[in-house]
Amino acid sequence: MENRTATRGWNFKENKKLVSASGLTVRSVLNKLMSCVDPADTRPVIPLGHGDPSSFPCFRTTPIAEDAISDALHSATFNGYPSTVGILPARRAVAEYLSQDLPFNLSPDDIYLTIGCNQAIEVLLSALACPNSNILLPTPGFPYYEAWALFTHIEIRHFNLLPEKEWEVDLNAVESLADENTVAMVIINPGNPCGNIYTDQHLEKVAETARKLGILVIADEVYAHLAFGSKPFVPMGIFGSIAPVITLGSISKRWIVPGCRLGWLVTNDPNGILKEHGVIDSINGYLKISSDPPTFIQGAIPQILQKTKDDFFSKIVNMLREGADICYDRIKDVPCITCPSKPEGSMFVMVKLHLNLLKDIEDDLDFCLKLAKEESLIILPGVAVGLKNWLRITFACEPSYLEDGFQRLNSFYQRHAKKQ
Repeated sequence: MENRTATRGWNFKENKKLVSASGLTVRSVLNKLMSCVDPADTRPVIPLGHGDPSSFPCFRTTPIAEDAISDALHSATFNGYPSTVGILPARRAVAEYLSQDLPFNLSPDDIYLTIGCNQAIEVLLSALACPNSNILLPTPGFPYYEAWALFTHIEIRHFNLLPEKEWEVDLNAVESLADENTVAMVIINPGNPCGNIYTDQHLEKVAETARKLGILVIADEVYAHLAFGSKPFVPMGIFGSIAPVITLGSISKRWIVPGCRLGWLVTNDPNGILKEHGVIDSINGYLKISSDPPTFIQGAIPQILQKTKDDFFSKIVNMLREGADICYDRIKDVPCITCPSKPEGSMFVMVKLHLNLLKDIEDDLDFCLKLAKEESLIILPGVAVGLKNWLRITFACEPSYLEDGFQRLNSFYQRHAKKQ
């Protein structure tokens, strides 16, 4: 047989930028932790690292959503390609749903449907990725923004969230970081990973700061309305007349269906600034070369948004409140962690790790790797969300799992505690 061995080598090679960006995701860290679980441990793995409660029976989605998806699929009406921005009935339904909380009415033309909220991030950061541009991201935050900014060559500048002020944005830092190449700042409300809820007064200050700097606000509201503390959820879009706001959201969290992959990118811009400066054209341009969410899921959206009853939402919020209460109370029983403020929204809480109370633990990642191996308990190290030697814990799971998880966490602490 003829020898077909290449004589001058192969022309393709590793895409180092893509490999580097993929290492910044929560999923990559969780995969690493799961690989450490001892297969000889017969106990169930306790998943307190990932905010996906859909695997727990108590968090099952509403039959309204299940029937809507089934009806859309069996209608044979939604088997074709959708338009690049999404089908009109679905965009109209999203506009009506979001307008209930705003002082102005959104139009279907303000709505762009995406494959979950992650694709909304991809679309928007790609649209904003002009030469020399930079973006202001919160620490701690959701690392997918860092990953996609790196991939699209947007310079990343971090501002702190202040734990002593219930994770408010350090607006002085935002002003000091911004320059003529800053395009946007990101806020996540309700907060991931902190479990905080911003007041309308603080959000108004965010909008005023953005106007002063000439930048837009990217409002990640994927956990919208999952608020169970003293503060109500307030959408950033209310302040779109002060500075342009682009809201990112989805049905993933409120309806407990992350696998449906249906999200949206929404322009809250009554003054037309985004259109004037070409951002709308850039968004449309990206969508013309990207994939679309499944058409039959889009077809189900009007029924899902319009017919879901308030008692379903109340049930979900009450379960999250119960989980947050358990989590906050059990944290006090583990001496090596402290919580700066009780979570009031989303599915997470950040806790500080006190390494001075532990032996043979190097940092938060080492803590979580050994915890996974010894206790089959998965907790996300804070370094994965930008805050070293902190931990992110999710409370969106069965109460019995939370109780078991904190018992294991306390056992781990006792085993690794320094002798006083």
